[in-house]
Amino acid sequence: MELPRVLEQLWGLEGPARPGPKPTFQLSDIAAAAIELADAGGLPAVSMSKVASALGFTTMSLYRYVDSKDDLYTVMLEYAFGEAPVLYGEDWRSRMESWAAAFRDGLRAHPWILQVPITEPPLSPSQLTWMESALQAFHDTPLTAGEKLSAMLLVNIYVRGAVQLTIHQFTATPEEAAVADRRYAERLQFLATEERFPAIAAGLQRPAELEINFETDGFADGLETILDGIQAGIDKG
Repeated sequence: MELPRVLEQLWGLEGPARPGPKPTFQLSDIAAAAIELADAGGLPAVSMSKVASALGFTTMSLYRYVDSKDDLYTVMLEYAFGEAPVLYGEDWRSRMESWAAAFRDGLRAHPWILQVPITEPPLSPSQLTWMESALQAFHDTPLTAGEKLSAMLLVNIYVRGAVQLTIHQFTATPEEAAVADRRYAERLQFLATEERFPAIAAGLQRPAELEINFETDGFADGLETILDGIQAGIDKG
């Protein structure tokens, strides 16, 4: 089985060493340097040259470890998420709630993850561990393997979308977030006229109804709706 070199390295399957000096760093060292850059300045702050500089060697030397920037992203994701949570819930629903919360917390800890282009399904050890954990949450349901995968993807997409919509709460100071929220509300009220956007305007006339703490109520309510849909599929089957 032919695998990209970065996957061979992450799985401990790498073939003969490349010519040149013996490697000085591990992939975990490269990941740590790149993650630190991304945590501080987002994914645009990460480049091969900056990572190499942070480690104290040349950009060309970095290519002895990773072949491309996409491979660097793979390494970053592998070490940013870490091990998947162990799910102890008594039923599939509580286990998926725990998995979704852990996934959400991982994205909030490293918001730049949402900026990484998704070019293929996950294949690194850590990411497959997260997938296995989610699929195992359904072990006592009548869902088929394909249905379990679809249910897992549905929860995954919901969590990613929910965090994406509220990421400014975790990347800005409370004062910056408050200013941004107020500015958006003012602009929305100006642009969403009752004639053209009656449903939006109706909500703006009752602002208290729109005040949802998405960190608690909003996320949980949305997840509950998703899980209700999965339960309906289980019941129908």
